[in-house]
Amino acid sequence: MPEGHSVHRIARQFDRNIVGRSVAASSPQGRFQEGAELIDGREAVAVRAVGKQMFLEFESELWLRVHLGMYGAWDFAGEILVDPTIASANGRMGQTNQRGTNLPAVFDDAGENSLTSIGAPRRARVHVRMSEQTTGLADEGEQWPPPVVGQVRLRLLTDVTCADLRGPTACELRTADEVAATIAALGPDPLVDDPATGEERFTAVVRRKPTPIGLLLMDQAVVSGIGNVYRAEILFRARLDPHTPGRDVPEEIVRGLWRDWTGLLAVGVETGQMMTMDDLDPEAYRRAMASRDDRHWVYHRAGLPCRVCGTAIVLEEMGARKLYWCPACQC
Repeated sequence: MPEGHSVHRIARQFDRNIVGRSVAASSPQGRFQEGAELIDGREAVAVRAVGKQMFLEFESELWLRVHLGMYGAWDFAGEILVDPTIASANGRMGQTNQRGTNLPAVFDDAGENSLTSIGAPRRARVHVRMSEQTTGLADEGEQWPPPVVGQVRLRLLTDVTCADLRGPTACELRTADEVAATIAALGPDPLVDDPATGEERFTAVVRRKPTPIGLLLMDQAVVSGIGNVYRAEILFRARLDPHTPGRDVPEEIVRGLWRDWTGLLAVGVETGQMMTMDDLDPEAYRRAMASRDDRHWVYHRAGLPCRVCGTAIVLEEMGARKLYWCPACQC
């Protein structure tokens, strides 16, 4: 499932390539035909990402709400103006404690380059897939608009840029009041809310809940954007047992969870990777950017030795999702 950093990256692509332009909308798959007809020909005027949801505003205060869910993804084609603050077609390195390292491009197994310096914005005639598992590049042919491939729920087309949506959990039109109500029901997002205010909200909620902290971190009403990968990694980095009731977690540790999420989210947006290991030397950082197996402390490492203590990493189900943790370090 795409986590919060992916949705913020997608919103930034929309801001640079779709917002401010009139959009031709269609639903090649047919499942969003009426909605596409309502926004067809309107100008996109604003975009917001909050947690795992994106809200694209069209003129006359009509909003498109998209939640990618487990399998959703946006594909961009045409002339893509890349945000210079994030890694996309070409990105700048942004992991904490790694700034200033001069490394050549590294493409991960999904085809994304997250290390080269980008400098000023640039246009490239490329195809960019924006989702957690499948971010990458492929040359696009000269045909315009590009042919529809697969089950496209919604196509948004400007004169030079195409955005195709596939497989979302939610794709619906909402009024401004409905969008405000949806956002109000979400927990704080470090890239949306004032960090200090968000920390207070998060801490207050967690500290009164008997629910295990491993479930609270996945509850989008408690904190926005954390998914399965970030949950496992944040808990390990805090050396916190995922079964601990929220109200029993010391306040300083709860605050540390929020601050760690704030930092990891910023790194994820900038690099395009859920990088959760710090203080890597240049070669280790290259490996981590190139391979997910070298990027995380415990996630997807069931049965393998803990990178810190050597104990076998445990895999269990919590909240209908897989949870990875170290029973020795997180006791």
